[in-house]
Amino acid sequence: MTTLNPTTEPALGCPSGLEPPASAAAAADPRAFVQQDRASGLSLELLVRGARCAGCLRKIETGVAALPGVSNARLNLTTGRLSVTWQDDRIDPRAIVQRVIDLGYQAQPFDPSKAQAVIDQEGRHLLICMAVAAFAAMNIMMFSVPIWSAHFNGEMEEGTRTMFHWISACIALPTAAYAGMPFFKSAWNALKKGRANMDVPISLGVLLASSLSVVETVRGGEHAYFDAVAMLLFFLLIGRYLDHALRQKARQAARDLLALQAVTASRLEPDGTAISVAVSEIRPGDHVIILPGDRIPVDGTILEGVSEADFSLLTGETAPVALGQGQKVRAGALNLSGRLVLGASARSDDSFLAEIARLVEMGEQSKSIYVRWADKAAKLYVPVVHAAAFLTAVTWLLLGAEPRIAILNACAVLIITCPCALGLAVPAVQVVASGRLFKRGILLKSGDALERLAEIDFIAFDKTGVLTLGQPRLSGQEAISETALAQAALLARASRHPLARAMTRAAGPGSAIENAREVPGCGVEGQIDGLRARLGRASWVGVEDAQSEETELYFAIQGQAPVRFCFEDTLRPDAIQTIQALKARGFQPIILSGDRNGAVARAALATGIETYWGELTPFEKAAHLDGLKAQGHRVLMVGDGLNDAPALAKAFVSIAPGTAADASQSAADLVFQGEQLGSVLEAIEVARAAKKRVMENFWFAALYNFIAAPIAMLGLVTPFIAAIAMSSSSIIVTLNALRLASDRRKGS
Repeated sequence: MTTLNPTTEPALGCPSGLEPPASAAAAADPRAFVQQDRASGLSLELLVRGARCAGCLRKIETGVAALPGVSNARLNLTTGRLSVTWQDDRIDPRAIVQRVIDLGYQAQPFDPSKAQAVIDQEGRHLLICMAVAAFAAMNIMMFSVPIWSAHFNGEMEEGTRTMFHWISACIALPTAAYAGMPFFKSAWNALKKGRANMDVPISLGVLLASSLSVVETVRGGEHAYFDAVAMLLFFLLIGRYLDHALRQKARQAARDLLALQAVTASRLEPDGTAISVAVSEIRPGDHVIILPGDRIPVDGTILEGVSEADFSLLTGETAPVALGQGQKVRAGALNLSGRLVLGASARSDDSFLAEIARLVEMGEQSKSIYVRWADKAAKLYVPVVHAAAFLTAVTWLLLGAEPRIAILNACAVLIITCPCALGLAVPAVQVVASGRLFKRGILLKSGDALERLAEIDFIAFDKTGVLTLGQPRLSGQEAISETALAQAALLARASRHPLARAMTRAAGPGSAIENAREVPGCGVEGQIDGLRARLGRASWVGVEDAQSEETELYFAIQGQAPVRFCFEDTLRPDAIQTIQALKARGFQPIILSGDRNGAVARAALATGIETYWGELTPFEKAAHLDGLKAQGHRVLMVGDGLNDAPALAKAFVSIAPGTAADASQSAADLVFQGEQLGSVLEAIEVARAAKKRVMENFWFAALYNFIAAPIAMLGLVTPFIAAIAMSSSSIIVTLNALRLASDRRKGS
């Protein structure tokens, strides 16, 4: 991936009337942040501010995707990151930024080093606004309580009451102007563009209540609602900050992961000197010196040195891993013993560590069916609520009520029907669920993965690397020729297959041949000393009538007799318990493996799986899943090899371990780290619990509005009570989502 350089054309201005950017990064030319990739074309990531609900997400994605040539636009509400891809290089990236601004939001190129500062600033501002509103509400109550008490005993004179109203106004109006700014700005930006968002009725309710209270105070009336204005803003800001805090908690997961990345690296210059540079300055092809105790800064290949590394924070592998020349390593691993020279193969933001962080973000906010339901509800919300408020005011006026009463009841309708509960119903559950899974080492790649995982009734496992540790040991090594092992290892080092890795460990550090090619489901082939060589399945290598039930690989060089390598493997520590637990919950596990029938049968017998197939090609695995689908089953596929990628893509939902081949991780919906197969059971239980919580939240939000709206229209609640009810609904939805975390503690 390369970064395109900006041209010298002047940057577009900001004619939308939004406040100027808060930092220099906001004014950066977006053309300097355009990325080019062979597969996806051109892409740009923007930091969008002001988008908070499903309606905002739908409006931005739809508006940007409508630009000619744009192929995809996806906004992550959790991080505020908008990813836009397009193929036509004639599109000006500044037009994309301008479209977001025209929609009523602030946008700037996404710079990870500055994005967090912007987000933290927003959180601090919300806290300050909330503190101001709370301070005002408490002080206004000192004057409101005597006024309300006087309604029952009539002991307050008109002059005293009016003075109390004026004092309350002096506190409430500046408070509303400041603490209400997050809502007023959002509503105004939307209205300027001829649109309405969920902050429009909120702002309208606050302004109407404030205006009506001022009018009542001027005319010496008995009723003013300055206390309701302050309390309304206080409760609204509580809900807004809760939403911000939930998203901040989700962002922390990605930040914790990226904290494993080194800040600086020692780059080896052509003249042999080493200089310390920021990791972001390392480019593919650079040589980096890694001393004992340093974290590996970027993905790459060991060029010099021998050492051991701790990969536990990346893969869950607790034992140190030996490193030598030719081995590929990933950013985040800790170098333990020797000095290494690393040849960088990727930039820091393209590393394995950065990719995991992106997977975390992708899983937190993606469009599941639940989000689409919320989108539709949000689309209908504003016109329906405005119509209900207008109808309420007109009806009360026709019934002969005072204009003050009609406006108050309309305000109550606007406030009590605020869709905060609906807006939080899905995101709150997604954030808590993804956070719980992340702590268990499970990464979500698809927003609807949990939704689909909750519906499965069939589970298909690969054997090697899934039911087993995927770290087989070469057996009978003493009877194998050292020359044959060394030659076979030249091909084995070019593969990530567990058997190839075992052969590499047995042979020791060394290099791989450059012309090696891996054939899914067959093996690896290449040229050794000018002769064609293959390492893989017996039939592919040319061995006829191989009847052994052992796990084995064959190696052959053109013109020489094939050499047989046998391997032993062990089950994952909790494989038996996990399979039994899945069966106890009504699932039917099966094994679909490319390994020998004998090895598959032994694994099936040990784990208690009755149905299994061995020696399957990738296409046969996919065909089995097609057959199960035709029978009406919804299958979860758990696989790790390159030959599992087609089956993972075919399955209703799929999971791959973190040690899986890149193609398998790309095809899977979830990725789990570590050695525990129980992560699969954990993911299923979280998915089912998340579905239950989402449906509970939807039903509560619907029931709340079904009851609250008529009550407000009948004039049975004041704006003050409406504010408490609305905020309480948001808190209830959030607390219900947080039960996912308490479920885990109970289960443990």
